[in-house]
Amino acid sequence: MPFTGPIEDRLAIRELIDAYADAVNRNDPVAWGETWAEDAVWSLPDYPQWGEKKGRAEIVKTWEDAMSHYPGIVFVASVGSIEVDGDRAQVRSYTSEVYDQAGATKRDRGTYEDTCVKRDGRWYFASRSFRNVHRQH
Repeated sequence: MPFTGPIEDRLAIRELIDAYADAVNRNDPVAWGETWAEDAVWSLPDYPQWGEKKGRAEIVKTWEDAMSHYPGIVFVASVGSIEVDGDRAQVRSYTSEVYDQAGATKRDRGTYEDTCVKRDGRWYFASRSFRNVHRQH
């Protein structure tokens, strides 16, 4: 079953994903960083130049550097599954990105495999692993 666990937790995780996407669209590193647990891990296997980042500070720094390459990005995420087990959840979401680079409009599609954690009543990304599904350049 792709959606299991308390509806309140699943809604909060959907809102976490929406807050992440909103922060990308607004290029807001503070709001984006607040979606991550302090000890989080971000894996980007399709981007070896960025690799795996550990800890919120390193993750946000990497994101700020990366975002300079994606001006005017529109980032949309849709949820494929949320499986809540207590204060942890396994989540899959799909992304669609449109942005301009070097005078061309580019489109990327990808998927995130996540582990989320609930701390002090709030959900955060404990780990995110992003893979490209389709790139149109």
